[in-house]
This record gives sequence, C-alpha cells and structure tokens, in this order.
Amino acid sequence: MTDDITSVGGGSRPEAGVSALKGHSGAGAPAETRGKTTIADGVVAKIAGMAAREVPGIYSLGAGMARAFGAMRERVPGGGGGAVTRGVKVEVGERQAAVDLDVVVEYGVSIVDVAGDVRTSVISALERMTGLEVVEVNIAVDDVHLPDEEEEAEPAEGRVR
Repeated sequence: MTDDITSVGGGSRPEAGVSALKGHSGAGAPAETRGKTTIADGVVAKIAGMAAREVPGIYSLGAGMARAFGAMRERVPGGGGGAVTRGVKVEVGERQAAVDLDVVVEYGVSIVDVAGDVRTSVISALERMTGLEVVEVNIAVDDVHLPDEEEEAEPAEGRVR
C-alpha cells in the first residue's frame, strides 16, 4: 500500500513527515485519510473577518484609506466582494495560520478587552472551522468611532434629473 497525505493549508503538496494526517490509501483505509484538503488564504481571511466583526465594541475593520476605497468599491456594481476581508491579512501554512487585523473600535470601550475578545473569537473560529493552529492574531487599532460621527450618507436625490 502507498502512503497518502492529507493536509490543511494553502501551500503546495507537503513533503513526507510534514503532513497533518498521514494514512494508507485503498478501500480499507479510513475515509478521512484518503486525499488532500487545501484551504485558500481568502477563506481563512473571510472567517477571521467575520469572527472579528461579531465582537461587541468593533465598529469596523480596515484602516482609513482601505475603508474609503472599500466604500467606493461597494457602490460599483460587482465591486463589493472584498468587504468581509477588508482590514484582514493572513498567512496560511500547511498546519498553521497567522492573522493581522486593522480595526476601528467604538468610543468608550476598553481597547485591551476588545482586542482580547477579538483574538479569542478569531482563534476559536479558525481552529474550529479549518483545523489550523493559529499562532498569532496581531491587532492594530487604527481609529475610534465617536458616537456623533456619521458615515457619509447618500444624497436623497441625484444631481441629474
């Protein structure tokens, strides 16, 4: 029987001894050891972005310019697909992942507590959904959203009639 390697990550086929699961192929082998599973970096970034946004005290993700460009991109038909991953950067290996987040927090919340909650949420979601070990979640707080700040509202009527 030959060895078959099953791994999680965005890289190329792992070398022997570097795989997450290693088993025998063939009809008698357990189903979970037959074949290879890869998870794209974009999938990991979406999971991390969603997990971070669910934490109370997070207003949005992305640095100022990224949010501005993202807002413009969302107004263009077919251009708003990157909103979930805005402010999220990931590095995915065979068995591990690292995440960098740019966040905007609500005014009045404890930034230290929110950052801890974000780390817990992101690590839990990624490890549960992907099986990857999350080695670090780095958080850069880029802004504080004040209660009286409103997002740019769309004009009620267009300029041209």
